[in-house]
Amino acid sequence: MPRFTAHDGTTLAYHETGDGPPLLCVPGGAGRASTYLGDLGGLHRHRTLLLLDNRGTGDSDAPADPATYRRDRLAADIDALRAHLGLERIDLLGHSAGAGIAMAYAEQHPDRLTSLILLTPALRAIGASPTEADWGEHLRVHADQPWFAQAAAALKAWSDGEDTPANRLAAAPLFYGRWDDRARAHAAAEPAEASPAAQAGYSADGAFRPGHTRRALAALDLPVLVYAGGADPVSPPHLVRQLVDLIPGATYVEHPAAGHFPWLDDPELLVEHLRGFPPR
Repeated sequence: MPRFTAHDGTTLAYHETGDGPPLLCVPGGAGRASTYLGDLGGLHRHRTLLLLDNRGTGDSDAPADPATYRRDRLAADIDALRAHLGLERIDLLGHSAGAGIAMAYAEQHPDRLTSLILLTPALRAIGASPTEADWGEHLRVHADQPWFAQAAAALKAWSDGEDTPANRLAAAPLFYGRWDDRARAHAAAEPAEASPAAQAGYSADGAFRPGHTRRALAALDLPVLVYAGGADPVSPPHLVRQLVDLIPGATYVEHPAAGHFPWLDDPELLVEHLRGFPPR
């Protein structure tokens, strides 16, 4: 497992898998180890995936200063890995809260990016979040599922402040396009992959400046692909399209019936869209 040293002396880890042009991948959670990304549905057959464990998660060390967990400050770790790899510019993918970190990197170092993929992105960085109406519609669509009553009750408890592993696991079916054995195993692994300190630090005061982020994204001049899950309650398509509209020339992909983790719902379709991006 390769390791490198960040700007503040924290030792961080990344995992390398696959073959082809390198793609640096930033996980979300926030504060979840990169193992949950797997091989992104087989994308490793087309790209060399460099899966970063954000500080304090997975095989990376915890920082001495917890303030460095903040979303915008995590971008410095991406740049440290870029330098460690000896790359002048990088193709960067961020999933969920990791897309928020990738957006921060695009704000700070647009000249060091070759391309950017925002995969079912968290949208707080641009000042957008699902509304109660969005969640109500998502719940209505799933009301006939056998797991619905338990999941809806757990989601309410979670939103009321009971953020426990039990409630997260019970609510998990709402975040996947298909609640099958693979999704169950993926959801069950979350507690072992999560860092509460990293999760809390991600959204610390000052982490989000939506106006600044919007202006920076509007000034990007590079290939950007924004990927939405058609059944994703965290990043619903109508909000993801607001992000797309900010970025000149951005490519938008909507994956029908996929949840927040589209590589589990239909890996072949995900890989079909990502393997040739950016065009070379």
